[in-house]
Order: sequence, then C-alpha cells, then structure tokens
Amino acid sequence: MEEIKQVIILRNDLDMSKGKMVAQGAHASLMSYLETVKVDESIAKKWIKEGEKKIVLKVDNEEALRKLHTAFQYKKVPSALVTDAGLTELPPGTVTGLGVGPWNSAEINQFTSSLKLL
Repeated sequence: MEEIKQVIILRNDLDMSKGKMVAQGAHASLMSYLETVKVDESIAKKWIKEGEKKIVLKVDNEEALRKLHTAFQYKKVPSALVTDAGLTELPPGTVTGLGVGPWNSAEINQFTSSLKLL
C-alpha cells in the first residue's frame, strides 16, 4: 500500500515569529490539500481517513521554494506556493512557504529527501 503524506516547506531565512510560521504552514496545508482535491479526490479522502500525516521541512530562500514548486508542477504533484498578504510581519508578496500534497510519499520524496526538518 502506498503511503500518502503532505509536506509543508517553510522559508527559514525570514525570521518569522513562531505564530507567523504556524499561520503560513496552515495556509500551505489547506491550499495544497485543495489542489489535491481538484486532481484526485480519492487521495485526499484516503489521507484524511489515515490521520493526515504531515512533515514540515525548511529551505533557506525563496529561490529554493520556487524551484521545488516548479519541479512538483512538472511531475503533476499537487502543490501550492504561499504568498503573504503583508498585513503583519512581512512585506506584501513575500513568498513564505510551499504545501505539497497530500500525495504518494515516494513522489514527494524525490524532491524533498535532502531537506531538513523545521
């Protein structure tokens, strides 16, 4: 049986407060979940039924997030780039995170296995 998981990747270089990081991670999770629903609702339902496994990883800059997003788009893995509205700590338009999946773990791991936990 294939493992299904979601990966949330946040920028580690922005000095976001813990609350801000949690909020950006929540945006990434929900946005990429909704992308999965559009692509394959059965995977989204299976993920919820199995306990919504999530892994939170970090990258050091915006370029790394954008490269990952492009790679997942190319492989047709549901993902969503998070851009901040600029209402609190960050300037408007700051790219803060990336949500990936829920999707097949092996396909996600192709691009995330070298990243460290947040």
